[in-house]
Amino acid sequence: MTHYLVTEENPAGKKLEEVLSMVRKDILERCTLITDDPRPEARSVLANNMRILNLLTDAILLAEDSTSILDKAFGPSQAGKGGPPRIGHL
Repeated sequence: MTHYLVTEENPAGKKLEEVLSMVRKDILERCTLITDDPRPEARSVLANNMRILNLLTDAILLAEDSTSILDKAFGPSQAGKGGPPRIGHL
């Protein structure tokens, strides 16, 4: 079972978009540490990280859209209070 996301078993978890945003923030902080490193390896890692950041941003937007869809269709999630999931397990 998931260790980070809100579930019936983990009501104190976070929304997917929150977890992805935390990862994005960590990568951004790492990027600042290597921006002045002129070595080709550092430049390659920085370029990879920039691509990853774009992909994470896309994933965050998708996760936020899913949350919005669920909120509109079924109301606010009650999983954080130990309630059932809004979809699945019918």
